[in-house]
Amino acid sequence: MTAEYVAEWFSFADMSLASAEFLCGMHPQPLEIICYHCQQSAEKYLKGYLIHNGIMEPPKTHNLDNLCELCFDFDDCFKEIEVACNILTAYGVQPRYPNEMEIFEYDMLKALEYARKIRDFNPLAKLRSILSKNNSNDG
Repeated sequence: MTAEYVAEWFSFADMSLASAEFLCGMHPQPLEIICYHCQQSAEKYLKGYLIHNGIMEPPKTHNLDNLCELCFDFDDCFKEIEVACNILTAYGVQPRYPNEMEIFEYDMLKALEYARKIRDFNPLAKLRSILSKNNSNDG
């Protein structure tokens, strides 16, 4: 159950990032929504990692700083994505409401960069690889 559950979280994370990338093709680009999907992607990767490590009910928070800190307990190399988590945290709530924050194209590009960095971060990439091998062996 745990591997399947983690795979679901990672699948949703992948979809959030793919949605952000797809929305980049719109004109005008919905910068706030793209940044929001980047944050959501990172949040789901981190929660999936926590579930993999036995925290079956990760905190119901959009604060990536807190989630990243919890990941430190399992692997202190998560400090490498601390800045990415900090920047993306701001996009978890504010962009969903008018006049909450001003986002520019540069911010969107950085959000995409940071979301991809978290997706490709070694401990998460290894786990994604293991999950995908397990899924291919199940079929």
